[in-house]
Amino acid sequence: MTKDTSQKFWRGRKLADFSKSEWESLCDGCGRCCLVKLEDEDTGEVHFTDVGCRLLDVKTARCADYGHRSRRVKDCLRLTADNAGNLAWLPPTCAYRLVARGEDLPDWHPLVSGRRESVIDAGISVLGRVSALEDELSVDEIIDRIVAWPGKVPQAAKKAPRKASRKK
Repeated sequence: MTKDTSQKFWRGRKLADFSKSEWESLCDGCGRCCLVKLEDEDTGEVHFTDVGCRLLDVKTARCADYGHRSRRVKDCLRLTADNAGNLAWLPPTCAYRLVARGEDLPDWHPLVSGRRESVIDAGISVLGRVSALEDELSVDEIIDRIVAWPGKVPQAAKKAPRKASRKK
C-alpha cells in the first residue's frame, strides 16, 4: 500500500517557508532538546545528560511554560529556520534538524504515523528517563549524569533516512 503524500507539507520545502502551525507541528514532543547539555570548553564537544530543564514536565515530556520559556530560562535557545540544521546539541532524531538537511521524517514521527504515542514506542521520548530537573542538582551532580542515549537513534527507531526532494 502506498502512503498518501499530499498531506506531507514538510517534503521539498525549506523551514523558512513553513507557517507557524506547520513549524510547531514538526516537534515530535520527545523532550530530548529539553535535557541539560554540557559543552567541553576545550573541544567544543556537546554531552547530553539525563537531567531535564527546570521547565520540563517529566509526565508529558513537554515544556511546562512553552510560551514564556525564553524569559524564564535564559539559556533556552529558540530554534529558527536558520539555526535548526547547524545546532550540534539537537538530537539526531529532531524533525527540525532532519527537514533542514533535506531529509524526510521517520515513520515513528506523529505527522507520519498519525499517533503521538509512536514517539514513545520508538524509544525517542524522554518519558521515564529523566533522573532529575536541573534545579534539584549541583553542577557537579549534573556532570555525573552525562549519558549517551539522547544523542543516538534508538534501535527501535532506526531506519535509513530518506532524502526529500526540495522545490526550487
